[in-house]
Amino acid sequence: MALAADFLARALAAAQRAADAAEAIVGARFRAQDFRVETKADATPVTEADREAEAAIRRVLRAEFPAHAFHGEEEGREGAGDFLWLLDPIDGTKAFVRGYPMFSTQIALMHGDALVLGVSAAGEYGERAWAVRGGGAFLRGRDGRTRRLAVSAADAFGPQSAISTGNLKSLAASPARWNALADLVRRTGRIRGYGDFLHYHLLARGAIDLVVESDLNILDIAPLVVIVREAGGTFTDLDGRPVGLDTRSALAGTPALHAQALALFRAAPDGA
Repeated sequence: MALAADFLARALAAAQRAADAAEAIVGARFRAQDFRVETKADATPVTEADREAEAAIRRVLRAEFPAHAFHGEEEGREGAGDFLWLLDPIDGTKAFVRGYPMFSTQIALMHGDALVLGVSAAGEYGERAWAVRGGGAFLRGRDGRTRRLAVSAADAFGPQSAISTGNLKSLAASPARWNALADLVRRTGRIRGYGDFLHYHLLARGAIDLVVESDLNILDIAPLVVIVREAGGTFTDLDGRPVGLDTRSALAGTPALHAQALALFRAAPDGA
């Protein structure tokens, strides 16, 4: 069922306010380098800024939508229903801890099984991107200007194409998939690893053409899925499955390059 435009506008405004609240906390902690670092059970770092920022996001969204459910990186799942907010207060905590600004606040709304709204706020880097399903994708840059986003017209790998990779540990454990990625590397003109929010922002604005990642979870990418799709791109996992709560990998790109890369990965089964 399609959601009303006025509801999506209200939800986007709330998500933007929530991102503002999180960025105020995270930015102040980052600039002052005022935080303690703990290690979670999965060996990833967490700080007071992560916890405080998620609490602030929940307060803002709960005030506007008290009946909605929440699933956050630090506080876990709360509530049930058709609407689920997906929250990562600091995606890129390792960068945050080490003092470089390649981190962001990720806020998305899922209705049923569909991602319908996303805000990717990277205040210390100087960018914020957002999108609602059917409404296009937008980015406010360092100059304060807002522009509509569109992926590139790239339709073939070659000297002008550009790929960015993120986490690749699981992919590297599969010789067949590693060889498939090597094939893409040989065929493309530029390989980089921008990582986290940045390569999805770059993809959505047409600066790179394909992103390949394994070893992630839905909270890392949920808003970025909406943004890339609304910019005209295609976003699935490495097997071509739709993105959902159990997604653990990402393949995103222009429609033509996504299709070509997906064919290579499908011909190289995971674990082979």
